[in-house]
Amino acid sequence: MLSGWRDAMARRPWRISAKLLIISSVVTVIGFSAICVNVMLDMRRGEEALARQTLENLATTIDSDISRNIEIYDLSLKAVASGMLLPELATVSKSIRHLILFDHATTARHFGAIQVFDAEGRLTVDASTLDPSPENRSEEDYFKVHRDNPEAGLFISRPMLFRGAYSIVLSRRIGDADGGFMGVVAGSIRFSYFHELFERLNLDPSDTITVLKRDRTIMMRRPFDLDVIGKNLAALQSWKADNLKAGGAYEGQGPVDATPRLYVRSTGSGPLFVVAGKPLAAVFELWQKEAVRIGAVVLALILFMLASTLVLAREIGRRAEAERKLEEMATTDALTGLRNRRKFDQVIDVEWRRAMRQKTPVALLMIDADHFKAYNDTFGHQAGDQVLVGIAICISDSVSRAGDCAARYGGEEFAVLLPNISATDAFKVAETIRVKVQGWSDDQTSSTVSCGVASFVPASGTDWPILVAAADKALYAAKAGGRNQSVIATLPKLSLVA
Repeated sequence: MLSGWRDAMARRPWRISAKLLIISSVVTVIGFSAICVNVMLDMRRGEEALARQTLENLATTIDSDISRNIEIYDLSLKAVASGMLLPELATVSKSIRHLILFDHATTARHFGAIQVFDAEGRLTVDASTLDPSPENRSEEDYFKVHRDNPEAGLFISRPMLFRGAYSIVLSRRIGDADGGFMGVVAGSIRFSYFHELFERLNLDPSDTITVLKRDRTIMMRRPFDLDVIGKNLAALQSWKADNLKAGGAYEGQGPVDATPRLYVRSTGSGPLFVVAGKPLAAVFELWQKEAVRIGAVVLALILFMLASTLVLAREIGRRAEAERKLEEMATTDALTGLRNRRKFDQVIDVEWRRAMRQKTPVALLMIDADHFKAYNDTFGHQAGDQVLVGIAICISDSVSRAGDCAARYGGEEFAVLLPNISATDAFKVAETIRVKVQGWSDDQTSSTVSCGVASFVPASGTDWPILVAAADKALYAAKAGGRNQSVIATLPKLSLVA
């Protein structure tokens, strides 16, 4: 019987619980959501990297074009500055002097004519005419810089109105062989050059391009705003140079307007540098649309999965409850409410093995109703059933430990399994039950019980039927001794725990 039950349990399929299903679903949802979030963040980083690379290429291209033109124009300034030191210039005509000085000068529609000012700031030579009008630029910054600093080199002025057009002035010092100040050679690059350069680019209206000097003065900006041109960012407390280093990028609000942008600075080493900016809303526009689409699909799948899980969990719960009730019906005696013989066999097998491992005693009470057959024949089956119910109640009231198992063993016979208890303590329990039955029967009917008590420490190689047999023999001894009493089993070949 026992081997058949164990084989049945081994063949029983594993069933998922509602709680485990819900936990698994929640973990799956969290894991799936984490994967989707990670994928979307990777997509966002990809969009940001692409925008940064695009802006970097744009800034580098513009920087290269501006630096090349400044370098070309600077070569013309150097040539004129060197030519002014030639002693022959004093002996030649104005036309020949123009040919000598401006033969290598760069000419373009966006470049202003090169001019030469003497040590007092007076205009002496103008590439656009042989007879220049009187001018004095001694108060201009570019003149003062070269006059006061022999090492100034190429100086680029702040944006200014120069000869009727907004321009930036490029100038160099003219010095004699001893380093003395002889004057300044100056030229200009008109704003029209920058406008034309920016117009050639395929830019969004909200994209910005800012050309700055090394001292962070804004030389030019797209979109064009005359109020911004010439503004020095070094004077702003809210904007630091470390925010955007050479070749670096910055996300957030810039120093000119409040629109959050991705800014990238060129890596050029020329006198000017370029910062290209793109609104963050435009950078992540496609990503946001894709994220919303994917998020909606994932949310719908999550809701469907959770709803399905709840439905399945409810059905599993109902099934588990039905199985519990069926198992309870299959393991409970319908008349007394105690465990039935099948459940008792399962429990005693488990407790016997546990006691064998832990070297602890197992006690068993075998209880039988005295003269039950005669009582049943005299008062009828219903009265006999009431007696059995009363005995079961007395047993249940006397057995309170969690590991104890009280069962209807068969007919008018009951069994009480008491793990980890000695024979003496088990005998006390048996006497408690017997006294309760006797007290109850004095008020109802004259019914008593006899109890057989056995308690052993299981030895290796033994099985629990020997415990049942010992308790059963003690029960027969109680009956033979006059009934309504408890007897402890005594077997010489078994270890009795007193």
